[in-house]
Amino acid sequence: MFRFFTFWLACFVITAGYAEDKCVAYKTRPGVQIKKPDWVKKVGQPLRMMDLYHGNVIATLVDEYDIVVNVNELPNNDGFCVGIKDINATIGYSDFLVKVDMRHKFGSCSYKTVLEHEGEHINAYLSVIDDFQDDLKKSVYTAANSIIPIYVKKEEDIDDAIDNLNYKLQHHPDVVLVKQQISAAEELRNEKIDEDNSQYEELKKCNG
Repeated sequence: MFRFFTFWLACFVITAGYAEDKCVAYKTRPGVQIKKPDWVKKVGQPLRMMDLYHGNVIATLVDEYDIVVNVNELPNNDGFCVGIKDINATIGYSDFLVKVDMRHKFGSCSYKTVLEHEGEHINAYLSVIDDFQDDLKKSVYTAANSIIPIYVKKEEDIDDAIDNLNYKLQHHPDVVLVKQQISAAEELRNEKIDEDNSQYEELKKCNG
């Protein structure tokens, strides 16, 4: 029994490796397109009091990858090779929810001042995404180009193979790294805006 199991395991490893080798020939250079989503801004005033001088921005990040695949049927009904042909990605911010303390009357000078300050934070998010467009495209291309087509035995397994390709793409080190860099750049840019504290002087003028 032990010998049989060892032999079966060895056969499985050889077969899996052979199947992957068969699919290498079907690998193509992927096309990559990245676009930013349209975005909208909504403003609300929570019932609970907030920081009087600062509002709050909640940003919704869209990070979607539409993968177009090549499905090559192997000779002698020997299965299929499923590989990445094109990637159409949408990466960026689609929604911003700005919260303003309820003590600032809607439309008042102080309300507009806080809203303007939070608008600077929104611009920070958008500008960072703009700055990283080339890096995003390069990282997605590098990731997609490194992924060998996946072998599947049955046609009904093709959808699972596509999900697997998507998983490999999004968890590739280059893609993960550029997203971490974007997050760090956003944090630094937002901190710089708050360090300026220009809204304090503007709010004093409103109350003066």
